[in-house]
Amino acid sequence: MVKFLYLIGLCAIALPVQAAENIVLQNGFSIAAERHEISGSTVRIFADGGITEMPANLIAHVDQVESPAPQEKPAEVVAEPAPPIELTPAQLAAASALKYSMPPEFVASVMKAESDFNPAAISPKGAIGLMQLMPDTAKTLGADPKKPAENADAGARYLHDLLAKYEGSPDQVVLALAAYNAGPGAVEKYHGVPPYRETREYILRVLKGWNPTSYSEPRR
Repeated sequence: MVKFLYLIGLCAIALPVQAAENIVLQNGFSIAAERHEISGSTVRIFADGGITEMPANLIAHVDQVESPAPQEKPAEVVAEPAPPIELTPAQLAAASALKYSMPPEFVASVMKAESDFNPAAISPKGAIGLMQLMPDTAKTLGADPKKPAENADAGARYLHDLLAKYEGSPDQVVLALAAYNAGPGAVEKYHGVPPYRETREYILRVLKGWNPTSYSEPRR
């Protein structure tokens, strides 16, 4: 029997910065920001009136940029937009997991079992992308399944909702995975994991990928 453990609520540590910042990412890109805040494993970047969140391990370092001395007639400066940050599938899984308070390894294991981290994957049944969302499911979640970031976010949100649905059951994770693979209707019909070979093998793949040393076979 596997019990799902939600992540302990993150303790936010706000680090306001007076001067402007230049946030340099691991891939060499840099972001001009007003300030940033660190909340556990997540960094919030405040720039151009908006907020961007990303895993802290994507940031190489933060440089302080002192404001220039005021001039009588300051020249108008048009800032170039920061280049878009393209995250890998594994990083998208981690970011989505943190957003919905799930272990990153768990969501990554689901993504691995669903698409093998291939954002262009399409199943014979028509499921799309990293988290293999059916078009109707993606539409309900307000996501474009062909966009990796939206696909990962919507899939993690749907998984989170299924975990909440079965929260009172000792087989919470197993039932949520069964519903993700075969649909909640199948779980309700069989009052548990459906007797589908594909679904049972899927559950075992996810559990082994999440925690190879501790998993149990779904109840029959």
